[in-house]
Amino acid sequence: MKFAHDVIIKPIITERSMEGIAENKYVFEVAPNAGKIEIKKAAEEIFGVKVAKVNTIKLPGKWKRMGVHTGKRKDIKKAIITLTDDSKKIEIFENMM
Repeated sequence: MKFAHDVIIKPIITERSMEGIAENKYVFEVAPNAGKIEIKKAAEEIFGVKVAKVNTIKLPGKWKRMGVHTGKRKDIKKAIITLTDDSKKIEIFENMM
């Protein structure tokens, strides 16, 4: 059994993700093995909102070099959570706009 805080890792705060707030869309980094249903339940449990739909994106990590040594950043998974019209806003993003 996964806990809700293990599914949703952190919010992603960029200019592009802030534009989506007007349309009730919030962007989070989630666990790579989390499914859409788990993400929906975790968001509803943590923030107390009603989720309309969840879109997910898997992003591969970039290859980086430090001199002759090469390494790879970790792969991440992003979730775009769309709230229903009658749902309340998520407090984390309220002071950002």
